[in-house]
Amino acid sequence: MPGDPSAVTDASGLFRVKLSSSALWTSVNRVLQNRVSLNLQHPDYVPLQQTLTFDGQLCVLRMKPVVAGPSAAVAEVPVSDVRVRYTESARTSIDTGSALSNFDVVNKGNVPCDEHPPCSPDGKWKAAIGGASLDAGEGNEFREARISCIAGPCPFTRIETDGFSRNARNISVTVRDWSDTASFVLEAEVTRTTMSDQIRLSYPLIFGRGLNFSLPPSGEGPSIEASIAGEEVVYPLGPGLNISWANCSLQIARDQMKTYRCDLKPGYRFQ
Repeated sequence: MPGDPSAVTDASGLFRVKLSSSALWTSVNRVLQNRVSLNLQHPDYVPLQQTLTFDGQLCVLRMKPVVAGPSAAVAEVPVSDVRVRYTESARTSIDTGSALSNFDVVNKGNVPCDEHPPCSPDGKWKAAIGGASLDAGEGNEFREARISCIAGPCPFTRIETDGFSRNARNISVTVRDWSDTASFVLEAEVTRTTMSDQIRLSYPLIFGRGLNFSLPPSGEGPSIEASIAGEEVVYPLGPGLNISWANCSLQIARDQMKTYRCDLKPGYRFQ
């Protein structure tokens, strides 16, 4: 009847009907026996009219696809080799070389500390502290940094502060030496990280006259590539989701995952 509420399903077939106050009163009169009438329509399916009973159970309404006649079936355009191409931003790291800095920790062994720091770990001998730092430059960072003792009484030294284990633009180290002078080298690999668009290719799931595919949150600019009547064609999926041979819809989940569904228009068939 005029004024009856209507709704459009989403890509999964779910729909919700909101009743106005007047429609609600009319519906209440109908539902005195816990029943309501629904009229479902879709251009590719046979219209379905069904009366449901409100009994708290789940209800799935199944519509039958329109079956074309023999002459129309012969004229259908075949759609094959369907794939989805999109871009995804990714971080790319390039090794640009290495850097190093050598330094000495100058000290004299066997000199009592006498409680004048810095001292050896046991507080007995006079010690010295030295170190070095490196700057990778704007847009770069150090990776695989390491410190090596290359000369002197290395067993009587230890790393005092570690500012090189984590990847960073600036790294540093300080060393405690409680014997004679020791020599060290701080070195690391220099990398530059950039953002670049990488082309991805996926294949949709085709079931009946519909195809489904999903894109990650970082996926952008999807296009559907297909062979239409033997000719390779690319169909960019813009905001309107317009394709000459299919009706497409989009759902975006809470995690920003994008799910697409495309149903063939009359006159086309998946091969």
